[in-house]
Amino acid sequence: MLIGEVARRSGVSARMLRHYERLGLLRPTGRTTGGYREYYGEDIRRIFHIESLRSLGLSLREVGRALDDPGFTPAKLVDDLVVRTRERIASETELLTRLTRIGAAQPADWEDALGTVALLHALGSESAGKRQSAALSSAAEVPMPVEALVEALLSETDPNVSGALRWALARSGGGLELLAEGLGSPRAEVRERAVRAVTEMTDAAATALLRDALTHCDPVVRGQAAVAAGTRGVAEAVPALVDMVVEATNDVDAADALSGLARDPGTAERIAAGLVDRLADGRIDVPARRRLTQALADIPGPTASRALAELTYDTDRAVALTATYVLRLRDTRRTDLPD
Repeated sequence: MLIGEVARRSGVSARMLRHYERLGLLRPTGRTTGGYREYYGEDIRRIFHIESLRSLGLSLREVGRALDDPGFTPAKLVDDLVVRTRERIASETELLTRLTRIGAAQPADWEDALGTVALLHALGSESAGKRQSAALSSAAEVPMPVEALVEALLSETDPNVSGALRWALARSGGGLELLAEGLGSPRAEVRERAVRAVTEMTDAAATALLRDALTHCDPVVRGQAAVAAGTRGVAEAVPALVDMVVEATNDVDAADALSGLARDPGTAERIAAGLVDRLADGRIDVPARRRLTQALADIPGPTASRALAELTYDTDRAVALTATYVLRLRDTRRTDLPD
């Protein structure tokens, strides 16, 4: 079979077949009387072997070794190919992500596009100062794609940079869906970064996400969401806030949030009932009872007052003194009210 016929049937151009021959990869079995290359069945099979190995990403030199070295073992070469392929995919994915983010910023001209590229590059810098500057400038100079801000935030370990990224993200008014995904991360530190970012967003959608996080399996997420939601008047946060007081988990902020929620009389009675129920639980320790009493002190209403009156006789001196002091303050305030 002559070279033209081989090229037609194999799909490998005659030029490439000649190149293989120059490299020593392919040697036609014979020649016609006119001096033309003549290929036989074994030659055709070798051509297909060459093309198959090239399709795996082997260089022509590696193809030659694979075909001609009797002692050649493919295992290491295949492992190397796997590593190279993964690196190439990662590089291409990074490029695709960068292009997508530049497109999302909707640059008006090349100057805007290059500004976005510079900010993206700065966000990936090893310098915390450069990352912080990029985050702060993203809201004032060139709009930063929200996806880039969220990704940078969820992976950021420097507290100052994290604060700047949360500020920039809150200013952008987006990213909640991505932060919701962050709340479901298998990594605890990513979940904490996500919920902290949500707590700094003040719109209704962020509040709704905080409400959903009140039943999160991660106590850190649940606690952060409870304090933020309680501060915003979300009464569903009460059980989680009471738990935080008992467990001494950010209990001061939890008690403050309960006090704020107690401005509503109905919610105040619900809070007082929750605190009283936990005080009646014989399994909690003395420090927890003291924290519950202190939290109860900031809750108005008859349920809290009755509970405090009973606590003045508590066997723990600190609990009894706290309850006595609070009741005296309440009596003083009541007598100071105008008739």
